[in-house]
Formats: sequence, C-alpha cells, structure tokens
Amino acid sequence: MTEPVLRRWAGHIRTRDAEAYRAYMAGTGGRDYVSTPGNLGYRLLMRDLGDGTTEVVTEALWTSLDAIKAFAGEDIALARYYPRDDEFLLDRPPHVAHYRVVDSAAPAGT
Repeated sequence: MTEPVLRRWAGHIRTRDAEAYRAYMAGTGGRDYVSTPGNLGYRLLMRDLGDGTTEVVTEALWTSLDAIKAFAGEDIALARYYPRDDEFLLDRPPHVAHYRVVDSAAPAGT
C-alpha cells in the first residue's frame, strides 16, 4: 500500500471576506475535492494577519499521486483555480506543495 499524499495550497484574502470565501470554497474546490475518487477529505484553514488580510490554506488528503492527477491535471504542481477566485484572492500562487504522510494518529474513539 502506498502512503497517502497531502496537497497544500496557501493564499490571502481580505479578512472581511472570510465567511463568504469559506462558503465559496465549500461549493467549488471543496466539492471538487470530495467528489474526486481517491480524495480522503480536505480542510480549509484561516489565520487573521491583523492587517485586514487573512491567510487561507487548503489541505487535501489523497490516496495517491494518480488520484491528485484526476483532480488537478497532469502537472500536479500547478494550483487549480476557479472562475470567481479573483473576487476573493489577493494573490494566486502558481504552485502547490505535496507531502507524503508518513505518520499520523488520532485519539481513541474519534
């Protein structure tokens, strides 16, 4: 069995748009993540930077690099964007990072 792979992207939005962006992501990227075979779930993280901007991070867990290709296309290092992203994103980093998940744990009963 191969190790799962975590796909991580980070960018910035205006803090005042945080809730609208959360809802937008749930209906675009989030929906696409979980509907792609091989996806094991995703998280959207936000960190208020105190200057009117918020860092946003998406982490999606995948069964394999091939599963990521089904989501992202042949060049999995490229970030995937959606038509309305420019309404929210202050930057559009061109690349994402991938990590092998070599260990993880959860408390018993969760």
